[in-house]
Amino acid sequence: MSRLDDLSARGTDFLGSRYAIMAGAMSWVSERHLVSAISNAGGFGVIACGAMSPALLDTEIAATKAMTDKPFGVNLITLHPQMNDLIDICAKHGVSHVVLAGGLPPGGAIERIKSNGAKLMCFAPALALAKKLVRSGVDALVIEGSEAGGHIGPVSTSVLAQEILPNVRDVPIFVAGGIGRGTAIAAYLEMGAAGVQLGTRFAAATESIAHANFKRAFVRASARDAVASVQLDGRLPVIPVRALKNIGSEAFTAKQREMVGHIDTGAVELSEAQLQIEHYWAGALRRAVIDGDIENGSLMAGQSVGMVTSVQPVAEIIAELVSEAEASLASRHQPLLPAQPLHVATASG
Repeated sequence: MSRLDDLSARGTDFLGSRYAIMAGAMSWVSERHLVSAISNAGGFGVIACGAMSPALLDTEIAATKAMTDKPFGVNLITLHPQMNDLIDICAKHGVSHVVLAGGLPPGGAIERIKSNGAKLMCFAPALALAKKLVRSGVDALVIEGSEAGGHIGPVSTSVLAQEILPNVRDVPIFVAGGIGRGTAIAAYLEMGAAGVQLGTRFAAATESIAHANFKRAFVRASARDAVASVQLDGRLPVIPVRALKNIGSEAFTAKQREMVGHIDTGAVELSEAQLQIEHYWAGALRRAVIDGDIENGSLMAGQSVGMVTSVQPVAEIIAELVSEAEASLASRHQPLLPAQPLHVATASG
């Protein structure tokens, strides 16, 4: 067994995959083609349910199962109004892992998921919440830093890892956000992570259904191009979104300003304003991913986008990550050479 296998054994045992490399669930991107390709290549694919109806999720899971016999998961958003129905669809298909994102699990969700035999994963943005989720019965955690793409929290991956990994050992923890090289995978495994989660590199994979324009934008971008949105008004709590800066980014600022104006005049309730903000993101992301409108759509990307230098097949990406991680671990654990005697030249008389 290699050192990489040894360090990631807890993660691979939990996921049932060859490598402890999860794929982030990206709306419009993480569907049957990409998910099955990742699982077939030894990683762990995750379907992004997002705003799907139970019927759509039913179709997507069945289609994914037709393309792979390897394990994969389903990511559900905690605020989805048909959460119980979505959980039941996962149970119907025997989905092995359910990932809950977007907030604390709603009442009864944990018990409902686990009673169906699935393993439950949740995102933990802070140590206190990580401990609370473990006490609630969650089987594994994902800690995702602000370097990630899409909706993000305020704390960096490296800080979250230092805060949480040494203090939560009861369940496997997968580290996410800003990971684009195998060297980072090796480092987090040595810190105590069970595995990692990547999204941005897989979004630009050959098997991703994202538009060619979308992938080209990733290849051209540098890390500093992936910027977080700004909240304009404290009354309208908007979770920051990291995406490549474009006209669409400015349009979102204008959308926030419009909603704040409606709140001021009483034209809309706060909850309705927040819902319209989320609908904006869903539509903007679709315009970029599916339609290829990279000027007006949302190019959600993590800061690791600077490490996307070409469109590669999933198997090649995973092989590259594994090779880099193995080389990094090997270089840090080579035996030291014995010290050589120091010869000092002396002047002859």
